[in-house]
Amino acid sequence: MSYKNIRSIREDHDVTQKEVAELLNVSQNTYSQYETGKIEWTASTLIKLADYFGVSIDYLLDRTKNKNWNK
Repeated sequence: MSYKNIRSIREDHDVTQKEVAELLNVSQNTYSQYETGKIEWTASTLIKLADYFGVSIDYLLDRTKNKNWNK
């Protein structure tokens, strides 16, 4: 399954797939497959992305339009 907010937040921050791939310690091709839904996201990967972009995991997974998480 493809998640629009993950690509959108990356592009909003002017970050390339390669840069995010390096953060996640995967190849750019692997990250591209995550972003297009060919590979399922792991919990640890989603946590890293949420922390990096400062958004909630629910936002990354298109479950809410609210980028913020409750603290």
